[in-house]
Amino acid sequence: MPQNVPSFAEMLSDCRRSAVHLEMRDVYGIAAEAAEFEAWRGGDDSSRHDRSGRRRGWLSLVRETVGRGVAVRRARIVSEPVSEYIRFEYEGTALNIEAGESVRWLPRRQASDITLPGNDFWLFDGRTVRFNHFTGDGASAGPEVTDEAAVVALCASAFEAVWQRGIPHDDFTT
Repeated sequence: MPQNVPSFAEMLSDCRRSAVHLEMRDVYGIAAEAAEFEAWRGGDDSSRHDRSGRRRGWLSLVRETVGRGVAVRRARIVSEPVSEYIRFEYEGTALNIEAGESVRWLPRRQASDITLPGNDFWLFDGRTVRFNHFTGDGASAGPEVTDEAAVVALCASAFEAVWQRGIPHDDFTT
């Protein structure tokens, strides 16, 4: 993995038109949200509505990005019935939308004929891909950035196909 990968915030701040994100896992094991997930599992859903806690930085970054005219879209391919973790994500998505993201969900069975890359990714301005690598248990294994034309085209095509079929957040039920 290259050692000079720019931070996600740097990449998003350089973005001028669009930032799209495709998520394809049913479980993530992100250390920074482990305590929130455990509290949610125990019945405390306050973090899912907290604009000033752990997610504050992300929400501010999205607001600033959208405020500059960048379209931020997120699509999630999910198995059904959804995993406990996807329910956790779903319940917090209203804050993403409030900050300016557009979010759609696609049941995995409806994605079988879509050519997909092997990893979750962000595509910035249709020209740079940032893959998010994960370990088997869902922990972050670091990013990889490429502007290789064939990879960019695959990711753009995959995202748009998922987006076209995806169900807007307000219409999707878990």
